[in-house]
Amino acid sequence: MKIDGRFWLTKKDESFLGAGRVELLNKIEQTGSINAAAKEMKMSYKAAWERINSMNNLADEPLITKTAGGKGGGGTLLTPYAHKLIETYNRFNELHRQFISRFAEAGDNPERLAKILNRTFLTTSARNQIPAKIDKIESDELHADIELSFDGGSLTSGITTKSVKNMGLEAGSDVYAIIKSNDINIVSELPQDKQNINIIEGTIGQIELSQDSIEVSFLVSEHTKLVALLSKESLNSLKAGSKAYALINKNSIIIGF
Repeated sequence: MKIDGRFWLTKKDESFLGAGRVELLNKIEQTGSINAAAKEMKMSYKAAWERINSMNNLADEPLITKTAGGKGGGGTLLTPYAHKLIETYNRFNELHRQFISRFAEAGDNPERLAKILNRTFLTTSARNQIPAKIDKIESDELHADIELSFDGGSLTSGITTKSVKNMGLEAGSDVYAIIKSNDINIVSELPQDKQNINIIEGTIGQIELSQDSIEVSFLVSEHTKLVALLSKESLNSLKAGSKAYALINKNSIIIGF
C-alpha cells in the first residue's frame, strides 16, 4: 500500500485541467492537428474535441487557433494563453508531486505519517529539503557528523555537538537535509579531493539559463530531485539527460525537523 494522489485544476467548481488534458494539448501542439493528437492518445476525434470544447468553455481565452495554408494545408496550434496554462499546471503538479512523495516514506505506518505531516510545513528559503533518516551520529566535544539515508542515497552533515543535543537528534530520527541551491556543484567527473564532500550520483534534468547563472535540475531517484545554481561556465560540461555527480560539502547541509 502507498499514498498516491492526482492533481487537477478546477474552475467554477468544474474540472478544468488535469494530466490527460495537458497531454492532449501538448499532442495538438506537436502534431498540429486534433485528429492526429487523438490518434496518438488512442481516443476518438469526438472525445478529443469534447475535452477541448469543455476547456474552452471554462477558459478566459481560446486554447487553440487554426492556421491556414502552408505545407499540409494548415492546422491547429495552441494559443499563448494555452501555453501559460500548461506552464502553470506543470508547476503546481510538481509541487503536488513533491508533497505526495514526502508521505511515500511512511508506507502504511500511520504514526510515521503523522510525524511527516508535522514536518511538512517547515519554512525555509532553501530550495532543497530532502526527507531523511538519521542512521548514525559520531561526535566529540565540539563537532558532530550526522549520517543520513534518503530515497536515492546517503549524506553526511557536519553540525555542532551542541546543536545535536539542543535538537534531541538520535539514530532513527526523521529529519530534513536542507541544502541551498548555490551550495551544490554538479560535475561530469568525480573530483580527486573528496574530503568532507558528499558525492551523489544522478542524472541531469532540465537546465535553465539566466543572465549570469544556470539552474540545473538533478534527478537522484523517482522521489528525490536537487536544484543547483551554477555559473554559466559550467554549461560547457553539462548536458541534459547525462549522468553526473552532485558535490555537497558536509558543512553546507542543515538539519531540520
